[in-house]
Amino acid sequence: MATDPVRSGPTGPTWSAPVRYAEADQQGVVFNAHYLLYCDEAVGAFCAQRGILAVAERVMLVDSHLRWSGSARWGDVVAVHASCERLGTSSFDMHFVIRTDAGECCRVTTTYVLVGEDDRPTPLPDEVRAALTG
Repeated sequence: MATDPVRSGPTGPTWSAPVRYAEADQQGVVFNAHYLLYCDEAVGAFCAQRGILAVAERVMLVDSHLRWSGSARWGDVVAVHASCERLGTSSFDMHFVIRTDAGECCRVTTTYVLVGEDDRPTPLPDEVRAALTG
C-alpha cells in the first residue's frame, strides 16, 4: 500500500508512509520511539514544503510530549499532520497529529531550537518565522 511520502494542503498530511515490519513489536503494534521518527520526517517535509529545508537541518530537539489515543500497526499507513504552534526567540513548538485509516493514534508537541555553526541557539530570522506560521 504505497502513498505519496510528501503531500501538502489544508486537509492532507504533511508526511505519510506505510508502517514497516521492523517498526512493529510482536503484537504488530508500532513501537513507541517510532512515533518520534515519524515526527522528524514530518518536520523535514514541513520545512521543505515552505522552502526552509535548511532550518530542519539546523534544529535540535529540546522537549517532546506524546499522548496516545490508539495504535498504528504493521500494514497501516501513518499520516502525520504538522503545524507550528509557538514561536520563541530561537525556538519553536511543532504540533503533530498522527493518524491511520482507523483514526487518530498520537498527538505530539515538540520544541526545537535553531542553532548556529557552533551548536548554540541563534534567533529565528523573520523569513523563517513567517514560513513556519504561514
